[in-house]
Amino acid sequence: MFKSTKKSIILLTIGTLLASSILAGCGTNSTPTAANADKGTKLANSELTGQALKDAVKKEGKIVSYGMPDDWANLGEIWSNFTKQYDITHSDTDMTSAEEIAKFDAEKANAVADIGDVGITFGNVAISRDVVQPHKAPTWNEVPDWAKDKDGLWTGEYAGTIAFLVNTKLVKTVPQSWSDLLKPEYKGAVVTGDVLKAAQSQAAVLAAAFANGGDENNLTPGIDYFKKLSQAGNLKPSDNVFAIFQKGEIPIGILWDFNALGYRSRLADKENYQVVIPSDGTVSSAYVSVINKYAPHPNAAKAFQDYLLSDEGQILLAKGFARPIRDKVQIPADVAKNMVPKEQYASAKPIKDFSAWENDMKTIPDLWRNNVVVAQ
Repeated sequence: MFKSTKKSIILLTIGTLLASSILAGCGTNSTPTAANADKGTKLANSELTGQALKDAVKKEGKIVSYGMPDDWANLGEIWSNFTKQYDITHSDTDMTSAEEIAKFDAEKANAVADIGDVGITFGNVAISRDVVQPHKAPTWNEVPDWAKDKDGLWTGEYAGTIAFLVNTKLVKTVPQSWSDLLKPEYKGAVVTGDVLKAAQSQAAVLAAAFANGGDENNLTPGIDYFKKLSQAGNLKPSDNVFAIFQKGEIPIGILWDFNALGYRSRLADKENYQVVIPSDGTVSSAYVSVINKYAPHPNAAKAFQDYLLSDEGQILLAKGFARPIRDKVQIPADVAKNMVPKEQYASAKPIKDFSAWENDMKTIPDLWRNNVVVAQ
């Protein structure tokens, strides 16, 4: 599930990635031919179902993805099952969300990839670049409205929620809320990572804002919260990557739940770690599936999106610690036991204003320097 380049939501600010996307697009010289543009339009309007879709996928013979490697969210098992089912081959090139969109755009005259997986804020970027085609899987109506484009141009596959990863060897009482973290017993114990650069850490600011009466249009409660945490001496300057958890140097880490669960699964002393969804509020976001408008194998891409959103696909994602986007999916007990109980997510809220959040992520570094860093 974890690797060096996969996803903007974990590694870099959205402003940097958007810039790289624009530069990547401008650095190409591949204007699509009229025939290829027409091909893309026809593919976007073509929908096959049932046996007709299966026959078309088998005829296409392969599927190519960007940013969907085997070691992310159990995709290795998912790709294996899908390709065996349709008797086709698969290849992937790992890259960030912005790079995926830029590649779709740059290669549209000679398209390579059929499908990609991007952070939810990049769904509308893909639409603005006109590089995606619509598709609504049979279970599309069960995807919550906040996690899909109304026309099916992008659709959420799985969700992530900001959580606490707590080392019970270092922390006597496991905190259950943001307000708990302000207590004196957590002095020098709380690690939120590099808020100046890491989008995961910036999402923690939004989560704290949600918990304290703010939202993506009002980050002040989140910044004020971390200022208090810093003034109390509870905020520990450190990154929150796996290697530091492995050394036992982080009492309480703030990160996406799927990262927290994945880290815990890899730690030698995993029994000493608990993953907690803060009870007073947090933020949920999603990764979304996008189908290239000019996909060489469009039917394979649509069939794969259908599979990701099927019960089987959603359960396989859960095996990789990614929470299924469809609430109706019944996760088997042997998978569910490794995840956070569903009832803990009652406090989680999705991002609703993506434009506001994009702007927030550009301003958070300065807000953090001017309010939180100076308080340390």
